[in-house]
Amino acid sequence: MATRRSRGDGGLHWDAKRERWIATASLGFDPSGKRIVKRASGKTKTAAKAKLKEVLRDYEDGLAIAPTGYTVKDAVTDWLRYGLAGRDASTVKTLTILCNTHVIPALGFRKLRDLSADDVDRWLAEKAKVLSTRSLEGIRSCLNRAVKRAMARDKVKRNVVELCSVPKGRPGRESKSLTLRQAEAVLVAAEDSPLYAYFVVSLLTGGRTEEMRPLRWDHVDLEGDPTADPAVPPHVAVWRSVRATGDTKTRKSRRTLALPGRAIDALRIQWERQGWQRVAAGDEWQETGLVFTSAVGTELDAANVRREFRKVLAQAAKVPGIEIKPHEWTTRETRTSFVSILSDRGIPLEEISRLVGHSSTAVTEEVYRKQIRPVIQTGAVAMDGIFGKPPPPKR
Repeated sequence: MATRRSRGDGGLHWDAKRERWIATASLGFDPSGKRIVKRASGKTKTAAKAKLKEVLRDYEDGLAIAPTGYTVKDAVTDWLRYGLAGRDASTVKTLTILCNTHVIPALGFRKLRDLSADDVDRWLAEKAKVLSTRSLEGIRSCLNRAVKRAMARDKVKRNVVELCSVPKGRPGRESKSLTLRQAEAVLVAAEDSPLYAYFVVSLLTGGRTEEMRPLRWDHVDLEGDPTADPAVPPHVAVWRSVRATGDTKTRKSRRTLALPGRAIDALRIQWERQGWQRVAAGDEWQETGLVFTSAVGTELDAANVRREFRKVLAQAAKVPGIEIKPHEWTTRETRTSFVSILSDRGIPLEEISRLVGHSSTAVTEEVYRKQIRPVIQTGAVAMDGIFGKPPPPKR
């Protein structure tokens, strides 16, 4: 005589219509009082029993596991949809591209509960053949955060991604810096550019491109206060960025910098040029208070700034002895050039770190280690000594 299954062990029956064994388990009641029933099926009684045991085991471990077919793709998709609330749209777009390009195609159809550390190791090893180490860190972070979120919602017992380290990938794009001679050629070539002042201020203050584009006129003082004690030089307040919050990258990135004479002259020219742009645009002009704008007063787009910078580099490359391949450069390398030129002139690493708004000298050394050299003195004064004050460019 067959023995009755113990209460709580669930039930098992043959479904003639589906021609499958059906395992059923009652797991109590939800907050509304509705009974929670989990089902599993198999072609054989043994398979159905195994799935039933899996459901019961997960329930005892405190895992909801609903549905049992929850995949890595499901976890990543849920994280992208619900786990990035409040993030900047560009950040969400970047993470979505990483997931859709590298995570989901390789691991997406794997059941999350079956994902192993070996699966992740093999995936990272394969990606290391085509991606840089930094990109590998990015895609691992995406998967790690998605699985961690799923674990917090009882979809999986543990996060195996945290057990896996990132292998060394292909060499990334090497950061570059302009030599003093190249920088001088670029400044001269930029004189006919509508973004002349942008490139001068970026190169001579080391500001990030994300800090230069939202710079406002009310954060620029071209006169200073020589009667104050101590005297206040002409300066620019780097207090904003294009980030969603408007804040700078870190607390120490919020800084006020003295302006070299060449930057002061360039900003005065920019003030005048913007006045003529305002007249030419007429009713189409949008008053934003920004220092660097489009022809109708709107904030500059990063891609447009990069395109204009490469035009200037192409012009500078025509100077005999100046070897620059414009397509290999980005606007942020005016910042690495600033660090390199100051380091070459003996400015202390601690001072350079303060000027570029790094949280510590360790960050400066790590990010710009190829530009840093042993050192001695300071920012705006040094830049005046390096570049001088040539006659203003044609307006």
